[in-house]
Amino acid sequence: MFSGILINKTDAGQTVEVAKIDESQLPEGNVTVDVDCSTLNYKDGLAITGSSPVVRKFPMVPGIDFAGVVSESSHPDWKRGDRVVLNGWGVGEGHWGGLAQKARLNGDWLIALPKAFTSRQAMAIGTAGYTAALCVDALVNYGIKPDQGEILVTGATGGVGSVAVLLLVKAGFTVVAATGKASEESYLKDLGASSIIDRATLAEKGKPLQKERWAGVVDAVGSHTLVNACAQTRYCGAVAACGLAQGADFPSTVMPFILRGVALLGVDSVMAPKSRRLQAWNRLAKDLDVSALEAVIAREISLAEAIPAASELLQGKIRGRLVVDVNK
Repeated sequence: MFSGILINKTDAGQTVEVAKIDESQLPEGNVTVDVDCSTLNYKDGLAITGSSPVVRKFPMVPGIDFAGVVSESSHPDWKRGDRVVLNGWGVGEGHWGGLAQKARLNGDWLIALPKAFTSRQAMAIGTAGYTAALCVDALVNYGIKPDQGEILVTGATGGVGSVAVLLLVKAGFTVVAATGKASEESYLKDLGASSIIDRATLAEKGKPLQKERWAGVVDAVGSHTLVNACAQTRYCGAVAACGLAQGADFPSTVMPFILRGVALLGVDSVMAPKSRRLQAWNRLAKDLDVSALEAVIAREISLAEAIPAASELLQGKIRGRLVVDVNK
């Protein structure tokens, strides 16, 4: 038996509890992992609260991330004792996830835990930080360079935004952070942001083309914020879009793309191929200072505490990352 958060659906609605689960109930897979830590991402918040139908079958163990140690394997790449990380692949949505003490899954979905990080540190990064690295890679691979101008990071106090600021500064970029929390200015400055703007200046409908400012953008917000970011991006700049905290709509025109040559780079973390994942985690291992990483950890919580924390996360009350010690 092991402990895990279990989501069920009844005629009366969704139920969520920390339950004792028999190992025989684990789904099919060729690798079993003893989980050390997981984390809470926006999608986990949606799953646990039932705010959006991200869970595709029941019962479900949520958690789109985990780090731990292989306990059993029939997969050629993994053996007992290997330290591994999992991000995405539909885990926590259609396949049991990481908010439990054990997980069983397809070994193709795993990558080796970088030696630079402990399991706790890897989950302080989690899908949010891994997505931030994918966004930075997208801008750099596109050809955006530090001498071309400022980079805007929206949703900057969130998990994606916080790590994006750290990585961009390390790569030599000048970063402007957008946030609705004036009280977090010192936090963002400590991460390395050169200046702060109020997210309200981006959140409402604006003109299709606006004054050029950004060489590049990392956007985790979507909707009008993404539209305005594109409208303010400089000629031949690029916008890496990875989230929809404000909304999934994109009420824009083609003007920034055909008159300024702006590139809109979609960034998906769930189904990204292994080569892209390894590039992102290599960037994190090389450029993310462990002491700086501690600054983005909001707090460490237990499985039971993760259930109420999911609501706080969706309400924007959490700054940075929540690490879940599944053995507490």
